[in-house]
Amino acid sequence: MTTPTPTAPTPPFDIAALTRWLTPRLPGFAGPLTVEPLQGGQSNPTWLLRTECAAWVMRAKPAPTRDLLPSAHAIEREFAVLRALQGSAVPVPRAELLCEDESVIGVAFYVMAFVEGRIFRDASLPGLAATERAAVYAEANRVIAALHGVDWRAAGLAGFGRQEQYFERMIARWTRQYRASETQPIEAMERLIDWLPRHIPAQEGASADVALVHGDFRIDNLVFAPDETQAPRVLAVLDWELSTLGHPLSDLAYHCMAWHIEPGVLFGMAGCDLAALGLPTERDHIAQYCRRTGRDMDAVLAHWPFYLACNFFRLAAILQGIARRALDGTANSPRALEAARMAAPMAERGWQIAQSQPRHLATA
Repeated sequence: MTTPTPTAPTPPFDIAALTRWLTPRLPGFAGPLTVEPLQGGQSNPTWLLRTECAAWVMRAKPAPTRDLLPSAHAIEREFAVLRALQGSAVPVPRAELLCEDESVIGVAFYVMAFVEGRIFRDASLPGLAATERAAVYAEANRVIAALHGVDWRAAGLAGFGRQEQYFERMIARWTRQYRASETQPIEAMERLIDWLPRHIPAQEGASADVALVHGDFRIDNLVFAPDETQAPRVLAVLDWELSTLGHPLSDLAYHCMAWHIEPGVLFGMAGCDLAALGLPTERDHIAQYCRRTGRDMDAVLAHWPFYLACNFFRLAAILQGIARRALDGTANSPRALEAARMAAPMAERGWQIAQSQPRHLATA
């Protein structure tokens, strides 16, 4: 699923207590248990649980703190959506157990199956042949289209989120989260907080275009089959913490931010020679999605700057939350401070896009 970090610090919980809790509940589990941290994710600590015969992954809330933001670290929502998607067209790890009793190891957690495969951290896919890069993105496109086609009512997710005024609620929520974690003023965030509510596309207030959205659909949240001789195939979509019922084009725009972010800390591919690398252009990727979902390309592009700007705003708010946790000493990732410094640049990029002409697309 993901790879252990180079060093394996002692877990901040009692492994013996976890072993006692898992033994009668997790099929096939028998100690002794070893625990290693996994790379990926800035929010919920993730651990590889290994015994002599099997392996699982545990996602936990951060160590208890009174400063946790409202609605953050909702591992029970992750568990619920994993359970709902079992056997669907969207591949996910098998959800095993949820423990909301913090007396067990000090925090709530859930356990899911470990999925062996390849994870590509960098959106430009270094190390792959040009033909394989194209195939990786085509497969990612197929999976996000399948996700937005899930019958969420039939999957038991009718109560997973409100079904109206998604953008109003999204902007209001991330404004609150940003205010709660603000460490210094970011002028572009103030401009976006003012601009975004006044530019929500008129038709987006209705509940007709509602889908199950991932909220963090990046290439590095996909586990690809380990067999490099076969066409790339997604075995599992990871990190469902931000999933909800929402607008599918917002989810697509978040996925497409990689075309607008420079290589570096956030592993974007803006400025890369896409043709030489075999990577699709943003326009081609959107067109492929539209063919799969039956959407009109012109209608999608008409409000594309809004969808992108809204997601850059949200990403900046998320990064600001990481900055706050880094200052408080509760950040999960060792690269938290490095990522946190990107909050202002992402807000500024969002504001630039907000001011752009309609149908703004990244150029290769």
